[in-house]
Amino acid sequence: MTSTATEPRPAATAAGRGSTPRLRSRTTIVAVGVLAIAVAVLLSLTVGAVMLSPGQAFSHLLDTRSSSQEAAIVGSRVDRVLVGLLVGAAVAVAGAVLQGVTRNPLADPSILGINSGAALAVILGIYWFDVTSMPVYLWLGLIGAGVAAALVYGIASLGPRGPQPVTMALAGAAFTAGASSVVSGIMVSSSETLEVFRFWQVGSISGRDMDALPAVLPVFAVGFVLCLAVGGVLNALALGDDLARALGQRILLGRGLAWLGAVVLCAAATAVAGPIAFVGLVVPHVVRLLVGPDHRRILLGSLLGGPVLVILADTLGRVVTPPSEVSVGIMTAVIGAPVLVLLVRRMGAR
Repeated sequence: MTSTATEPRPAATAAGRGSTPRLRSRTTIVAVGVLAIAVAVLLSLTVGAVMLSPGQAFSHLLDTRSSSQEAAIVGSRVDRVLVGLLVGAAVAVAGAVLQGVTRNPLADPSILGINSGAALAVILGIYWFDVTSMPVYLWLGLIGAGVAAALVYGIASLGPRGPQPVTMALAGAAFTAGASSVVSGIMVSSSETLEVFRFWQVGSISGRDMDALPAVLPVFAVGFVLCLAVGGVLNALALGDDLARALGQRILLGRGLAWLGAVVLCAAATAVAGPIAFVGLVVPHVVRLLVGPDHRRILLGSLLGGPVLVILADTLGRVVTPPSEVSVGIMTAVIGAPVLVLLVRRMGAR
C-alpha cells in the first residue's frame, strides 16, 4: 500500500502547529490507555442501581456457579463491558480514519451519514423480511453503510473542486436527513417494526445477544487491520495529495482501504449496538491533543480511548435516572454535543 519512501514527519503538518504532545511513546500510550480502560471497567462492574464493592464484583466474577441476584447483575455488566470495549474501539478508530482521509476535523460516522445508512438498511430488513438476528443485521449494515459512504462521497465530488471538508459534511447531513425521514415513516406506519427497532435505534450496549457476537468478530478484525494499517497514508494525506504522491504514497489505494476499513467498522458497530453518535468525533480529538498529529499514534490512542468513553457513558446512564437507565447512545450525544460546539468555536477562532 505504501512504498519505501520516507514518510512525512507528522510534526510538520498544519494540524500539528502549536501542539505540545505529551504522550509520544507508543508504550506510554498503551500503558495509559490500558489503565484508563481498567478504571472504566471497574466502575462499570460496581456502579449502577445496585452498588457493589470491588471485592463483591470480583468474587462473583470468579464464581461462575453462583445463582444469586448479585451474580446475575455482575454477569449482565460483564456483557455490557465486552460489547462496550468492542463497539467503542470500532467507532473511535473509524472516526479517526474518516477525519484523516477527508481532512475534515468534524468528520464522524454519524455526521457523514454512514451510521444512518446502516440504520436504514437494518430497519428495511426488519420491515420487509422480519430480520431479528445480529449476523443478518451486520450484513445489512455493511450494505447500508457502504451505499451511504459512496453516495456522500459522490455527491461531494460533484463540486468543481472535488470532495471538500464542507461539502462532505453537507452531503452527509443531507443523506442523514433523508434516511432519518424514511426510518421515521416506517416506524410510524408499522408498530411491529417500531417494537423491534426502537431500542436498537438509540444505541445501547445492554441486552445484546452474546451468543451471536463471535460470528461478527472476524468482520471487526478486518476493519481494525485495514484502519490501523493506513496511519502512514493518513500522515501523507495531511500534506495534500500532490506532496503525498511525491513521497511515494499510492493515494487512491490508500484512501480506498481507509474508507473500506472505516465503513466496515461503522457497519459492524451499528449492527451490534445501534448507531452511537459522537464517539468517533470526540475521542480522536482528545487523543490528538495528548499524542500530537501522528495518525499512527492517534489510531492507537483511539483504539484504547473509545472503549473508555462508551463504558463510562453507559455507567453514567445507569445512575442519572435510577432505577431506569439512559441508553449509551443518548449519553454519548449529551457528552459529544458540547464538544462539537467547542470544536466549531475553536475552528472559527483560527
